[in-house]
Amino acid sequence: MAEVPEQVREKLIGRLEELARRHRELEQALSDPEVVKEQVRYAELAKEHGALSRFAEMQGEFERARERRREAEELLKEAAEEPDMQGLAREEIAEAERTEQKVLERALDLLLSDAGEEDRNVIVEIRSGTGGEEAALFAADLFGMYARYAEKQGWQVEILDRSLTDRGGFKQVTFSVSGAGASKKLRYESGGHRVQRIPVTESQGRIHTSLATVAVLPEAREVDVAIRPEDLDITFMRSQGPGGQNVNKVSSCVRIVHKPTGIAVKCQEESSQHKNRKLALKMLRAMLYRQQEQEQKDRRDELRRSQVGSGDRNERIRTYNFPQDRITDHRIGLDVFGIENVLMGDCDRLFDALAQWDKQQRIKALAEK
Repeated sequence: MAEVPEQVREKLIGRLEELARRHRELEQALSDPEVVKEQVRYAELAKEHGALSRFAEMQGEFERARERRREAEELLKEAAEEPDMQGLAREEIAEAERTEQKVLERALDLLLSDAGEEDRNVIVEIRSGTGGEEAALFAADLFGMYARYAEKQGWQVEILDRSLTDRGGFKQVTFSVSGAGASKKLRYESGGHRVQRIPVTESQGRIHTSLATVAVLPEAREVDVAIRPEDLDITFMRSQGPGGQNVNKVSSCVRIVHKPTGIAVKCQEESSQHKNRKLALKMLRAMLYRQQEQEQKDRRDELRRSQVGSGDRNERIRTYNFPQDRITDHRIGLDVFGIENVLMGDCDRLFDALAQWDKQQRIKALAEK
């Protein structure tokens, strides 16, 4: 739980009061018959009301603790000649102050988190970049790293789409990661991952630099993104690459284009059109949700702008230097040694350091706001 710095305390109290006030306003609006008639608006207000409920509860708990402290302070003044009463008053003041602090710590944690995002599953897309076959092999290494880390966490990994090279690398691979904490742990992985090493294709022992890019998308629920059937252009084709006779001879590969945005997805991992269509819609929904969230983030407060990196796949975030056995995360200036261990799924040193740095940046942004 985040400790509340003194310079943040008053601003945090003010923020809680502001959110509780908004919660009360929404409560009134939701009881207005005119609002109830407007289904879309009512749903939006109800969603916001639900998101603010925890803050309203915390603000009420904080106010009750503060009132108890005030009453105990008055009792302490009035009981100047009664040592026993003074002792009880001091105990009550201390208990009320502890309650206030705990409420503020919970509120700070909730404010610093992306409420509703951390408990989501994610869809991860890895693409090979500059470096040809070596970049594709590195993309496969990254996939293996995330898959092994997921296995250690007890998460489920499902490949949604992939394009293999002759040497077993990935031109592109898209997969879902399902399990508690998946989004919280993997959220900082979006961006460019650079590798410096001697490729297996190099005959003269020269070190090459290659790149793979990663995009991490929160998996959208059906209620998050409305997809109209008339907005979809769906085509079926024969799958390509490994998969057996049935996969390659039957038109089971599904390609979906979302006409309003131009976003296209493809899935050929399953042998049936129905399953591939379902997986493709899952990918599309995540991409549309990411786009929708990005538009909203541009209008939100500074806390979100202080996150680790932009999440843009074009931003170079990390270098894996094999000759020096060192991984450098450029966003926070962190060096981690033991590349093979990390690629085998020992990623907590990286992920925990990023989460801690991100939290401190958000606290700083709140203090300066």
